[in-house]
Amino acid sequence: MSPLDRARRQLKAHPLALDAVLAAGVLVCMVAGSFVDPGRHRGVSWSLRTPDPLSLVLITLGAAALVFRRRAPLVILALTGGFSLVEAVTSDPRAPVAMTAVIALYTVASTTDRPTTLRAGLLTMTVLTGASMLAGPLPWYAQENLAIFAWTGIGATAGDAVRSRRAFIHAIRERAERAERTREEEARRRVAEERLRIARDLHDVVAHHIALVNVQAGVAAHVMDKRPDQAKEALAHVREASRSALNELRATVGLLRQSGDPEAPTEPAPGLARLDELVGTFRNAGLHVEVARVDHGTTLPAAVDLAAYRVIQEALTNVQKHAGTQAKAEVSVVRVGPDIEITVLDDGAGQDDGPVTGGGHGLLGMRERVSALRGTLTTGPRYGGGFRVHAILPVKTRTTVTAQPGDPV
Repeated sequence: MSPLDRARRQLKAHPLALDAVLAAGVLVCMVAGSFVDPGRHRGVSWSLRTPDPLSLVLITLGAAALVFRRRAPLVILALTGGFSLVEAVTSDPRAPVAMTAVIALYTVASTTDRPTTLRAGLLTMTVLTGASMLAGPLPWYAQENLAIFAWTGIGATAGDAVRSRRAFIHAIRERAERAERTREEEARRRVAEERLRIARDLHDVVAHHIALVNVQAGVAAHVMDKRPDQAKEALAHVREASRSALNELRATVGLLRQSGDPEAPTEPAPGLARLDELVGTFRNAGLHVEVARVDHGTTLPAAVDLAAYRVIQEALTNVQKHAGTQAKAEVSVVRVGPDIEITVLDDGAGQDDGPVTGGGHGLLGMRERVSALRGTLTTGPRYGGGFRVHAILPVKTRTTVTAQPGDPV
């Protein structure tokens, strides 16, 4: 930092000291100007006139008042304007006391609003110029009288320009800060949404496959001694389910990789095209599932396709966990106008009637997925036993949700 910048920063940190320095400079200029005779033909001459004591007193009082110009701009303008008025009508030769009124008017214009500047400027210009022309020692058309009018107008205009520029810079800075805050909030919102989406995917994958592994492991343990062939088949299903779980976990967690990391996931997200494979894993675990589809020829957006798959996966997992493998489940996928409807029913043949409300994040995750696509989800027990999951998903979604990060495009 240069010495000039350091001095400027210190003066800004102490405005009263800066105003004191300014007042001292103005005092020196006014005292020097009061001894100058601006002769028209002779040029500037020194020591040809001597100001009276009253002019020197007014000069000193006006300069001293400028020290407090920032604290009370209107009061200081009134004081300096009064000193200038007294000097204009009583002193001959005239001393430049009006310089203090010009600086005070500039301060008012730079620190207040435009209406206040207009009123104060017109009043100061009218009073000082009128008093000099009508009651001053010089003729009304003297250039000193016109100079008072011009300098007060310049002071008000310059102060208003500085205030406008300061307000413009402040508005630009505030707009930039607001834009930065908006970008940060948007980034945090996107991060939260991505975390929630990945958490839903992890929950769906883990809940589904671990439930299958649990069932098949129980079957293997039960028939290990008496029916080893069936135990081997159950263990094969356990291995297949665990392999599928690892593959989907690898694809989901791979979304957290940095852009430059190797081996980014390239496998497309699951959809209704893999519904038969999904239902097959439940059938291998002993759950009786029937599927009815009336959506052939329908091309779904990637987000809708994934949400439909996850809803069916979570619903069947809940059937297996809460209704048992002896239950029967029905899955229907129907295209109805602009929507596709997903329904999963079970007869509640197991020990539990259905998913415990609020007992986990499965139903909440399904509801969040469907709501994100502007769809509706209805869940609840069926009359006579069992549970029902019904989701309505729009086939055409808004661009804000048709392509989530990590989904195929």
